[in-house]
Amino acid sequence: MKIEKICVVGAGTMGHGIAQVAAMHGYSVTMVDINQEIIDRAFKGIKFSLNKFAEKGKFDANKIDEVLGRIEGSTDLDAAKDASLIIESVPEDMRLKQEIFKKLDEICPPETIFASNTSALSITEMASVTNRKEKFIGMHWFNPPPIMRLIEIVKTIDTSEDTLNTIVELSKEFGKEVVVCKDSVGFITSRALQAFVTECIRILEEGVASAEDIDKAIKLGLNHPMGPFELLDFTNGIPVIFHAGEEMRKVYGERFTVPQMVRMLYYSGRHGRKSGRGFYDYTKE
Repeated sequence: MKIEKICVVGAGTMGHGIAQVAAMHGYSVTMVDINQEIIDRAFKGIKFSLNKFAEKGKFDANKIDEVLGRIEGSTDLDAAKDASLIIESVPEDMRLKQEIFKKLDEICPPETIFASNTSALSITEMASVTNRKEKFIGMHWFNPPPIMRLIEIVKTIDTSEDTLNTIVELSKEFGKEVVVCKDSVGFITSRALQAFVTECIRILEEGVASAEDIDKAIKLGLNHPMGPFELLDFTNGIPVIFHAGEEMRKVYGERFTVPQMVRMLYYSGRHGRKSGRGFYDYTKE
C-alpha cells in the first residue's frame, strides 16, 4: 500500500516529533490534539528543532518553511478521515487509546492503516475495538523522534503481511533502523528498560547510593549517555514507567512491581523537566 497522507493523533513531544520526520521526508501531515494551545506549541517545537538541525548543518535552512507548510493542525478528529496512515501518540492509557481508535475506525476508510506509538501496551487489545485488525500495527518511536534511529514495529496475530511491509518500508524511508517483534506487553525495549530502571530506583530507595552517584556509575561504568534518573526526567518518563510497570506486572508478575518512589512522584505531578521536578529539581533553571 502506498502511503500518501499521514495523520498524527496527539501533538505532544513524541507526536510533533513524528510529524516533523514525516514532513521532512515529503509527506503531508495533519496533527490532531484536543486544543489549539497544544497544536501551537507543537508547531513551535518543530520550528525550533528544524532550526537546530540547520544550525548544525544537518538540514537546509531554506527548506524549513517548506517542511512547515506540509503540516496542518486540527482539534477535530474528523481531520483524519482522508489519511492513509494514522499514528496515534496519546498518553499511555488503554481506555483512552481504544476510545480514539473506535472513533477513527468509523471516520476512516477501510484501507487506512492504524499504528500506535505506545511504548508498552498491547496492540492486539487496542485493535479489538476496530474492524480492521489486519491493518493495525505498533510503531514505537523513541524520544526525540527526529534524532533517535530506531522504530520498533509490533505485529499482532492479525496484522497482515502487506501492513507490516508497508510500515517497515516507510520507516526505512524515514531513515530509521527497524526491529520487528510479536505483540507482547513491553515489546523488546520497554520490557528491558523497565527492568533496568526499576532496579536502579530500588537501589536509590534502599539508600545504597544517591541519584547523582547512581547516574554517574551507569554513565561511566556502563558507558550509557545518560543515567537512569537523568533519562527519566529528560523524557518526562515517570508517567510512562508508572503505567507500563502496572501493565507488565499483570502479565509478568511481581518483578515488574512499580517502586513506591515512582508512585509518589507520579501522583504528586513531579514527572520530570517539563513539570519542573522529577528525581531532580529543575525549578531554579
